[in-house]
Parts: sequence; C-alpha cells; structure tokens
Amino acid sequence: MQRLGEEGLIERDMAVASNAPSPEPLPVPGSGEDRPALIVLYDGACPLCRREISVYRGLRPLNPDTQVCFADVSDAGSSLPAGTTRDDLLARFHVQSPDGRLLSGAQAFLALWSALPGWRWLARLGRLPGMAWTMEKVYRLFLIYRPQLQGLARRVDQSGADAPATGNFREK
Repeated sequence: MQRLGEEGLIERDMAVASNAPSPEPLPVPGSGEDRPALIVLYDGACPLCRREISVYRGLRPLNPDTQVCFADVSDAGSSLPAGTTRDDLLARFHVQSPDGRLLSGAQAFLALWSALPGWRWLARLGRLPGMAWTMEKVYRLFLIYRPQLQGLARRVDQSGADAPATGNFREK
C-alpha cells in the first residue's frame, strides 16, 4: 500500500520512517556524465502527457550542472525506480530528484518547473504557503477527468491526421 505524504513523496509501508533510505536513482539514459539528473517519469501512451512533455523537452535546464531526462514509463522495456510499479507511475505524474527521492503530483511539477526557464515563476508561486496543497487538490481533480480528456485528445489527434493538409503552396 502507498500513500501520498505531506511533501508529495510516495511513501511505502516499509519505508515510512524518516531515516529510510531514498530509492536508488535510475540510471540516466544515454549519459556518461556525472551531472545530477532530474528524471521525469511520464506516460508516453497518454496524448496529454506527450504534448506537455514535448514542451518541456525543448527547454534547457536553468542550472547547467543539472540535466533533465525523460523516461516513458508506458514502455514495458523502461527501467523503473526501485520499489515502484508501472501502474503506480502511470497513475500520476512523477519525477525522481537527483538525490533519488520520488516526487509525485504537484510536488513533481514544482520540482520540474523550478529547473526550467519560463516555468520557474510557477514553481515559486507553488512554494507560497498553501499553494502546493491547492495545486495537489486541483491535480487530483484533473486526474478524475483525465480519461475523458485523453479520449478527446485522441479524437483531435485522429481528426488532424485524417484531415487533408491545407495551405497556400504554389509550385515554382
């Protein structure tokens, strides 16, 4: 059984004690570097998630000593952090911090946003008293409607793929 702790960390029955070790950090994909990585664990089968991640992928981290890596946990061949299941990771947004902590929901978004240009303001807003709690409640509300929104996004994707290309192209 898992529960969401006050800090947005996934806590397991065996590791609830404050002195429990952090999960072993995932290896950084394709990296021979020793820079610490913030690893974004996302659902690549979700059209909403893919759109959002594509925005983040195009940004360089604010701190050049930190890298942001992306791991599609919907891929059965992808590595998972120790003590997690694929179902757990697909149910909510997660990031693994450079020190190995697994953050979930609003806390995961705040960690990612604080590392990326153009999003730091939102991370700072989320650090104000009561804001992370509010963001978590809004995120949980979003999760209730996520399946319907995914269906809508899939229909939009399909209708866009079926539509003929438009534009004013002239042959020269």
